[in-house]
Amino acid sequence: MIKENISNILKDIPEGTSLVAVSKFHPFSSIVEAYEAGQRIFAESRPQELSKKVAELEANPLPGLEWQFIGHLQTNKLKMVLPYVSLVQSVDSVHLLEEIDKWGKVNGKVIEVLLEMHVAEEETKQGFYEEEILDILFRVAAARQDGKKEPYPNIRFRGLMGMATNTDDEEIIRADFARLADFMDYLKDLFTEIPEFSELSIGMSGDWKIAVEYGSTMVRIGTAIFGERQY
Repeated sequence: MIKENISNILKDIPEGTSLVAVSKFHPFSSIVEAYEAGQRIFAESRPQELSKKVAELEANPLPGLEWQFIGHLQTNKLKMVLPYVSLVQSVDSVHLLEEIDKWGKVNGKVIEVLLEMHVAEEETKQGFYEEEILDILFRVAAARQDGKKEPYPNIRFRGLMGMATNTDDEEIIRADFARLADFMDYLKDLFTEIPEFSELSIGMSGDWKIAVEYGSTMVRIGTAIFGERQY
C-alpha cells in the first residue's frame, strides 16, 4: 500500500517539487517500506522519536536516506535533532535561530533552515510574521553586500515553510497559500544576494494538490503515504 501511495503521489507532483514523507507516529518498518519504494526524504516532528529512528537506522543502514525536522523545536532539544537532519523546516523564532547558530558554531556545522511563516487563522500555530522575516534577511543581505560577517554565520537560510488554516474551506486554504507564495516571490526578487533562499514548503496530505498550484517546492505528506498514525 505504501509503495502504491507513493507512486500515485509522484505522478501528480511537478518536476522540481520534492516529496517529504512525514514518518512521525509510524514504525521504522514503514520507513523501510517507503525507502524500498524509492523514497529518500523523511521528516519527523518530535526529537525523541527522531532519536529512536536514528538509532534504528544505524542498526539497519539505508544508504541515501535523509532526515528533516518539521516540528516545534525546543532549544534544549537541539542536540537530539541537529546532528542528524539535513534541514530544519520549522524555525519559528529569533531565539531559536540564535540558539541553532550557537550550536552550529560549537559543533562546526552549518545548519540549513526554512523560516516558518505564520499565515493560518489559528493563533496556536507558531511562526514569523512578514516583517520579522524581512528584518532577518535584510541583515543577512546587508552583511553580504558589505563583505562583513553575517548575523547567523552557522545558518543557511533556504526558504519559507507554512501551514494553511485547518479548514475544509478551500478558499481559505488558497488564500493562505497565495499569501505565502506571493511573499516568497517578493523575497526572491528583493534578496538576490541570497540565491539559496529558494524553497517553499507548503502542502500536506489534505491540501498538497492545491499547494503545488501555488509553486510549492516541497510537500510534506504523512497520512496519504503511511495511512493513519500507528502510535
